[in-house]
Amino acid sequence: MDNTPAKSALKGTPAEAVKKLVREARKAALATLDRQNSGPYASLVTLASATDGAPLMLISRLAIHTQNILSDTRTGLLIDGTSPEGDPLAGGRVSLMGRVAITENANEKRRFLARHPEAEMYAAFTDFAFYRFEIERAHYVGGFGRIVDLKPSDILIDVIRATALLEAEPDIVAHMNEDHTEALALYAARLIGEHQDPAAWKMTGIDPEGLDMIGPAGALRITFAAPIATPGDARKALAALAADARTANSPQS
Repeated sequence: MDNTPAKSALKGTPAEAVKKLVREARKAALATLDRQNSGPYASLVTLASATDGAPLMLISRLAIHTQNILSDTRTGLLIDGTSPEGDPLAGGRVSLMGRVAITENANEKRRFLARHPEAEMYAAFTDFAFYRFEIERAHYVGGFGRIVDLKPSDILIDVIRATALLEAEPDIVAHMNEDHTEALALYAARLIGEHQDPAAWKMTGIDPEGLDMIGPAGALRITFAAPIATPGDARKALAALAADARTANSPQS
């Protein structure tokens, strides 16, 4: 599967664009401080996101970047949303700065493996662990003249009131992937015009602001019209998305 984000445009405010970049990213450049000389060290890592939007990684302690993190948790992530076509500096990208720590949260582990099923074999190795990136600040460049610094609260979602949704998330995702693959394919067709075999698209997560999917075109983020907090809210929001997608993809539309 392609690791690049699906070709869905970065629209809206800088905060909305950064949220989309983070949610759709399947890889990023990780910057750590070299434990031997304190200089910068850059490497490539795969990414997923926690329910609140914090980046997640699965890395081995044998890797240099992990050894650096264990020595100094200060890190950076560069998420590149630019296009291979045209001027790459005209596209969107975000630099996240913060600290990294091991996470034992079962739902965060599930969300990462749903985004990267090929990594499941590595997750069982004793030298691998899941890490959560705690955002302290962000620097977004959306092209020439569109440069903005953002706070964690601009990017992360407050999930305190969505406990019921978080508890039901694994069941909702499994239900959609088992019984509503046609709806997932409709979402993809509505957003990026990708008409594929419905079985090709899988939901990987749902949160108060939207849902995440992976498919032949990469990763997709779909935002709800209004925030949700319960499984009932989720059913209504998913049904509304399907209805909207059917209308948009109708020959009469």
